[in-house]
Amino acid sequence: MSHLAPATLYRIAAVAGLGSALVLLVNAAKRAEVIPTSALTQLVAPLAQILALAFVTGLYFAFGRRTGSFGLVAYLLNGFALAALVGVEFVINLVFSELPDSTIDALLAGSLGIALTAVSILFLLGTLAFVAAMLRTHELPTTPLVLYAAGAVPISLRAFVPEAILDLGILTLAAGIAWLGIWLFTRATRTTTWTMTGSEYVKSLQEVR
Repeated sequence: MSHLAPATLYRIAAVAGLGSALVLLVNAAKRAEVIPTSALTQLVAPLAQILALAFVTGLYFAFGRRTGSFGLVAYLLNGFALAALVGVEFVINLVFSELPDSTIDALLAGSLGIALTAVSILFLLGTLAFVAAMLRTHELPTTPLVLYAAGAVPISLRAFVPEAILDLGILTLAAGIAWLGIWLFTRATRTTTWTMTGSEYVKSLQEVR
């Protein structure tokens, strides 16, 4: 049974990251009324989080595993947050868009509002922890990681920040993800070499013992 090479998997993850960044740009353009809101733009909005989950998974397996328990916890926290955000985006784009403001306010005043707030906090903590884990590897470029973290802050606090700041946060997050995606794609083979070298080193130590 044949298996995909690690470099291919990393490139797939990188493409997923670029796709996530593209959807984020569409979301920002829609919010700024640069492009019209339509059934299609509402439907594709949650794809940003779905593709981002594939992307951060690729980053974790390529680099994050080397940060031990902290990296694993950070990845799981970020992964859970992104998965939960998929549901949030479906609610905002496909449910709230069909409801009057009074109904939305009533829903947010109840348990739904508490759930959305909890997801936002989880997303903020998960993103910051994951970025911190990636920084600890000293292998990924710092600037896009900082953009990634900076963009997540206003998105997590979307209920408390002006629309312009939220749009800027979405653009910043998209820029960080796109940068990291291109970086991972162009270094997929080298990343595989690093991983194989580490495995061969461990194997050689076992043989000596």
